[in-house]
Amino acid sequence: MTIEECIYGIILYVVIFLFGIVIGSFLNVCILRIPLKESIAKDRSHCMSCGYQLAWYDLVPLFSYIFLRGRCRKCKTHISLQYPLVEGLNGVLYVLIFLVNGWSIDSVIYCLLTSALIVLSVIDFRTYEIPIGVNLFILALGLVHLIFHLGDWVTYGIGLVAVSGFLWIIYQVSQGTAIGGGDVKLMGAAGLLLGWQNAIVAFLLGCIVASVIHLIRMKVSNAEHKLAMGPYLSVGIFMAALWGSQFLNWYLSLFIISK
Repeated sequence: MTIEECIYGIILYVVIFLFGIVIGSFLNVCILRIPLKESIAKDRSHCMSCGYQLAWYDLVPLFSYIFLRGRCRKCKTHISLQYPLVEGLNGVLYVLIFLVNGWSIDSVIYCLLTSALIVLSVIDFRTYEIPIGVNLFILALGLVHLIFHLGDWVTYGIGLVAVSGFLWIIYQVSQGTAIGGGDVKLMGAAGLLLGWQNAIVAFLLGCIVASVIHLIRMKVSNAEHKLAMGPYLSVGIFMAALWGSQFLNWYLSLFIISK
């Protein structure tokens, strides 16, 4: 690789990161307003403490937070650390997706999927509810993805019900006490996008992450036994989207080696 190609690649990834943090700023609006049933497009952003309407220079992702030292320009109230964290995380994950998956339509779809997963994770963590609109958005991404992979329509079609069907039975039997309806819909929408094999991988990874992290939370911070499954399923979905085939091949290789 020549120096010029290296510089060009770095610039492209910087652009992806900057685009990611801009989208991340919009995600914060969604996270704040969707649970309150407020418009995410009409109302201007404002300080939640004093009502000060933010100017454009107060809304530059990451940099405004750093420049203002995490405080409102007018009332000096501390601004939640969530804002730069969501913006930065979205930007970093966008770069990671393109680094791992390359330059393709799938990478674009996975970026949008990741943003949706961030929104539903924060909302579900706070409210124990996954907004139906976010699940519908992921379902739409799955349909778009299917258009570009019509040759594998059976794999993705089965993915729609492979995990969600199993969870739906649990939901019905437990009358919603063992699993939430939003989780069932999430795995259905994500399964259409990932395919049945990666959908299973995503669910298993999500359960493993949930069991480890939530047990630690209960031990360290006395968190309730009740947990929001959405954030953990989101981690599993993200990992399966990028590395699902590698996880599956590694798991199957264990049986081959053992024989």
